[in-house]
Amino acid sequence: MTDSSGTVSSEMVSSGTELGRFLRVLGHDLKLQALVRACVTADEVAVIAQQCGFAVTGDQILLCAGRQDHGVTITRVDHPGEYPGRYY
Repeated sequence: MTDSSGTVSSEMVSSGTELGRFLRVLGHDLKLQALVRACVTADEVAVIAQQCGFAVTGDQILLCAGRQDHGVTITRVDHPGEYPGRYY
């Protein structure tokens, strides 16, 4: 999900990717939004995406933190004990 410079491009969260397709569905499904908001980690969100049939990983979600697609903003929450700068 990164380009050759190691940064995430806006094209990588576009509707052409699995994550982009998941975000499109998430943007319109209130029940799914409630499930995702209850998650604590990106891996938990990825499990929900996978259960919906999308090949999404927690790492992909974290790498896209701060991006907005289909009315959904990916927000990364810093948890104590994490390695600073690992995903940004």
